[in-house]
Amino acid sequence: MIQYTIRRLLLAIPVLFGILVVTFALARLIPGEPCKAMLGEKATAEVCERFNEQNGFNEPIYVQFGIYMGNVLKGDFGESIRYSRPVTLILIERLPLTIELGTIAMIIAILIGVPAGVLSAVKRNSAVDVVTMVGANVGVSMPVYWLGLMLQFAFALLLRDTFLQLPPSGRLTAGLVAVPYYEVWGWNLVDGSFSFYFHEFFANMYIFNSIITGDWKILGDVIKHLILPAFALSTIPLAIIARMTRSSMLEVLKLDYIRTARSKGLETQVVILKHALRNAMLPIVTIIGLQVGTIFAGAVLTESIFGLAGVGRILFEAITARDYFIIQGFTIVIAMGYVFVNLLVDLSYVFIDPRIRLE
Repeated sequence: MIQYTIRRLLLAIPVLFGILVVTFALARLIPGEPCKAMLGEKATAEVCERFNEQNGFNEPIYVQFGIYMGNVLKGDFGESIRYSRPVTLILIERLPLTIELGTIAMIIAILIGVPAGVLSAVKRNSAVDVVTMVGANVGVSMPVYWLGLMLQFAFALLLRDTFLQLPPSGRLTAGLVAVPYYEVWGWNLVDGSFSFYFHEFFANMYIFNSIITGDWKILGDVIKHLILPAFALSTIPLAIIARMTRSSMLEVLKLDYIRTARSKGLETQVVILKHALRNAMLPIVTIIGLQVGTIFAGAVLTESIFGLAGVGRILFEAITARDYFIIQGFTIVIAMGYVFVNLLVDLSYVFIDPRIRLE
């Protein structure tokens, strides 16, 4: 088990290096110049030359890459051109929100998608199956930006002044402040130290922060603000998970041991959940891991529509402004998270199917 984990981690290194190379190259292939994007189309050649020299853009591309690679190995993702702040600090501020949003969206997708797929397989060709699969196809077909706007219109406007009203944007109601747990507990952290940034990162996860500090008012308000964006973000993964679950369950339900289990007089619920679903979980877990990429991709539009200051929103702004360092830094961190999730998926195979442990 340990050797397998180490081997998977080592295999992730060339993957991350390849992502770094591709991201570095593609960021510079975006039409337009950072100088013109930041300073305006009327910026003179002299101003742009000075701008490029200050940011190292006048160096050959391989020199730029070598410098950037060395900085990344030291944990330095550079300084944002647009915000004049270290990318690492911006990540500490923005990434926690995206993690919360993506986690809630994935939980919604799993809790609805897996049972829907199982029910559809068990009730194959029935009205339940038809409705479930039509719903899955609709879910895959609806763009996040359109669904987000429709949800805002329905729950913030049409249902206003009712118990179903939900906030259309933002992370907290105006006037509410999520006090970091280290301040609540009276910890004296040195601003700028590793310890400060470490705790600041987790304090920016408002759900986690409010739970450990017992601030239930903030917790309720945060969840209320995340319901609409999380649901909008979850629809495509939910539909894909439901379809994969149905397909996998149908394959398993045809096998001989399922007929044997039923002939022994076992209850249908036991046959479905204990025997069929467990053996159908490998492809389901795989597709769940792959949907992490969909979640991050959808976060770009979702956060922009719902006014959330997360990774997706600032990444969209960085691409527009040709802010290379934010594009590269955020993409690398997202890729690391994606590789980590897929590593967990690979390790989960051992517990789902004991036969893999013997290979």
